[in-house]
Amino acid sequence: MKKFLGFALILVLSIALAACGSEKDKSGSDTEKESKKLVVGASNVPHAEILEEAKPLLKEKGIDLEIETFQDYVLPNKALNDKELDANYFQHIPFLESAIKENGYDFVNAGGIHIEPIGLYSQKYKSIDKLPDGATIILSSSVADHGRALSLLEKNGLIKLKEGVDKTTATTKDIIENKKNLKFDAEYEAALLPKIYESGEGDAVLINSNYAIDAGLDPLKDSIAIEDSESPYVNVIAVNKGDENKEEIKALVEVLHSKKIQDFILKEYKGAVVPADK
Repeated sequence: MKKFLGFALILVLSIALAACGSEKDKSGSDTEKESKKLVVGASNVPHAEILEEAKPLLKEKGIDLEIETFQDYVLPNKALNDKELDANYFQHIPFLESAIKENGYDFVNAGGIHIEPIGLYSQKYKSIDKLPDGATIILSSSVADHGRALSLLEKNGLIKLKEGVDKTTATTKDIIENKKNLKFDAEYEAALLPKIYESGEGDAVLINSNYAIDAGLDPLKDSIAIEDSESPYVNVIAVNKGDENKEEIKALVEVLHSKKIQDFILKEYKGAVVPADK
């Protein structure tokens, strides 16, 4: 009888442990099922840094954010088009529109996150007013940035663009007045411009704030002219068409628009990066 009771007790315990194990496995598998992976391509600064700050907030929503960093403006869109990324975060709206037009990408803007004011930097002159007649201005080889650069020069009275021209797509051919006979050099990729500035080449260099910050420059202190917060060049989350409706993409944009992330941007970059919420 004792043997029978002992056997019965062991059997009951075994069933109970098996049930607990099954419940644990079920719970674990449910948790794993609920956790979604989101792969986002980004420039090192400030995009990847902002995404790192957003990681724990997304984790709370059951989303594991994986960040892949890029050093140029071409590969992130290729990777998104090839479905190697779920989204990318590095480009402003005119650049995105240009990339779509030139490459036939089926991308959409899932949400604007911040503005990086473009700035004019010079090793030789402390003020934009001091630029001499015939000065050489170096700007990015990316045509999508030319209108932006020229608009900054126009706002500071150095040039005048054609009346009615779309300033986001303007080129040097649209200049109708050039008081100081400025010359323009658009030979270099945007990522190389901080090094060009450091070498002292040209008289002034137009540099996007993400590359300026990455190179240790302070856009607000080191530039001799900079865009204001009304710039239309909002950096966005880009996704393949249709993916903007996915819950994890909506969650990403929601988190990046949150007060916590916007406060982080303001505190971390001290006005060199300006948060946007649409």
